[in-house]
Amino acid sequence: MKKVQFSQTIHAPAEKVYTAMLGLENRETYQQWTSVFNPTSTYEGTWDKGSKIFFVGTDENGKRGGMISEIAENIPAQFVSIRHYGILDGDSEITEGPEVEKWAGGLETYSFEETAGVTTVTVEVDTVDEYVEYFNNTYPNALNVLKELAEK
Repeated sequence: MKKVQFSQTIHAPAEKVYTAMLGLENRETYQQWTSVFNPTSTYEGTWDKGSKIFFVGTDENGKRGGMISEIAENIPAQFVSIRHYGILDGDSEITEGPEVEKWAGGLETYSFEETAGVTTVTVEVDTVDEYVEYFNNTYPNALNVLKELAEK
């Protein structure tokens, strides 16, 4: 796996950026910035450390799918770490096999550093080669949407 990194400077306090990113007060803020990846993107579960969470959406045929993950760490307005360990295929949870083994255990982390009311969000994602270009093209756009939401 390769690690890709992205950052965005947002003119808002870390607490506001963190809350918008995770959709804690309104799930729609999470759905809006992640819609860049999939227009139907959402999550099912909680952001509590140790909890299981599904990152889900529907494909062009309306089939539900996504990732099965665990919140490895959640320090409010400072750091969130997500460990991916399975694939959601409809209602089936797939946690082993060749598709999962390629990236299982990969981490996705979000760091929030605030200075004088301006927050820098840094994202690091473990990914397989086939998704590096996709993330390089998509993550900056998603973080721009998050910036717009948090600066309102």
